[in-house]
Amino acid sequence: MTNNKNQGWNFDNSYARLPDFFFSPQEPTPVEAPRLVTFNEDLARKLGLNPEALKQADTFAGNELPDGAFPLAQAYAGHQFGHLTMLGDGRAILLGEQIAPTGERFDIQLKGSGRTPYSRGGDGRAALGPMLREHIISEAMHALGIPTTRSLAVVSTGEPVFRETELPGAILTRVAASHLRVGTFQYAAGAGEANELRQLADYAIERHYPEVADQENKYLSFLKAVIDRQASLISKWQLVGFIHGVMNTDNMTISGEAIDYGPCAFMDVYDPATVFSSIDREGRYAYGNQPYIGGWNLARFTEALLPLLDENQEKAIEIGQEEIAGYIKLHHAYWIAGMRKKLGLFNVEDEDEMLVDELLGMMKKYRADYTNTFRVLTFGNTDESVLKGYPDFTEWLERWEARRGRQEPSRDDSHELMKSSNPAVIPRNYRVEEALEAAVKNDDFSVMERLLDALSNPYAHIPEQEEYCKLAPTSDRPYRTFCGT
Repeated sequence: MTNNKNQGWNFDNSYARLPDFFFSPQEPTPVEAPRLVTFNEDLARKLGLNPEALKQADTFAGNELPDGAFPLAQAYAGHQFGHLTMLGDGRAILLGEQIAPTGERFDIQLKGSGRTPYSRGGDGRAALGPMLREHIISEAMHALGIPTTRSLAVVSTGEPVFRETELPGAILTRVAASHLRVGTFQYAAGAGEANELRQLADYAIERHYPEVADQENKYLSFLKAVIDRQASLISKWQLVGFIHGVMNTDNMTISGEAIDYGPCAFMDVYDPATVFSSIDREGRYAYGNQPYIGGWNLARFTEALLPLLDENQEKAIEIGQEEIAGYIKLHHAYWIAGMRKKLGLFNVEDEDEMLVDELLGMMKKYRADYTNTFRVLTFGNTDESVLKGYPDFTEWLERWEARRGRQEPSRDDSHELMKSSNPAVIPRNYRVEEALEAAVKNDDFSVMERLLDALSNPYAHIPEQEEYCKLAPTSDRPYRTFCGT
């Protein structure tokens, strides 16, 4: 059943014009009693949609299809914790591609909308808590200035889902530049023909990197561009203390957006070994490992592209290895540039990396909160830091102040740079859990809405955000996150 009702849908479904090897047509499975529990009006307007006409649950539950939709489930593969598996959208359905008033193209996907040919025995559904977590985290990431998929709406389904316990079901409407993944290319390279891999690459170039289309070796330029975007993206994660938790190759987009917020969380006390995911028992995806896992995933992407890089396989491997070898250096360049901004530094000096490394070392040694340490440095409130009184920190402060004094911009300029680079608030884990518990157990979404409001402008540094800057109450139990499948 289709539905328009002046909602503003403007679909042009280019992915559906690829060979059917890449997808299976699949309509969402209707639900009994959908209820709209959160709706992103600002995002709706950006997409050219009519918020008032859209405020009905049936559209976001899949019970009614927007006019022009071509619902399908995408096929892809993925290295999950290092092991290659054939996958696909097991509980998500792409409704189509909305063309916004700016001309930008956005995937509109329903997550938790029922079984597909790729469900592998799963129920195709999602629970309310994990869908609200994705809504909160993805919107927080967007506000932090990090490329990310976003959440347009979450509906409760009125139906239970069964995991370890019975949970209320939900469907999230995810908006993305696209859902092309490293795993999509692994699928094409492993299960398709050479022509299908080429068609996929040409499609990705046209959609995300049109500037390379006319270059002599456009596939090499494509590879370089994807590596660059991923290096930039992961550096941004590191700079705000974000831990994705499940960096499988099917969770790495070709567009350079963060995607699939399952067992994700933000680091409190600085420690590169920090890992929250209950299934990451070996720490493969720990905070400090994320840049290297990004490189590992990009190596798998490069392997998939080898037939397009050069007709001679040995030459193709040589080309690919050279590009991957430069990834860590590129990531580090983005990261250290971001760290200079966090410390209010406009120019480059050889001492800078040592200054950063020493600060991080003290933060780890004395168990300092990552976000709040940079926040107190921004405002000169070092008396509020757990680092206060330690001789090595006192000496470090003197060298940092001397370093700031050796640059042409004023201290006021340095302060403004730090304000715009160090968030006052992040979605602290205990605050996220408070919001989810109120919503899931008590049907109270006001806690989440207040949290989202505080997170909507993280660089404002206003009194209203103070409550959300506080550290979590002490606990004997380590914080753990779950995939929510």
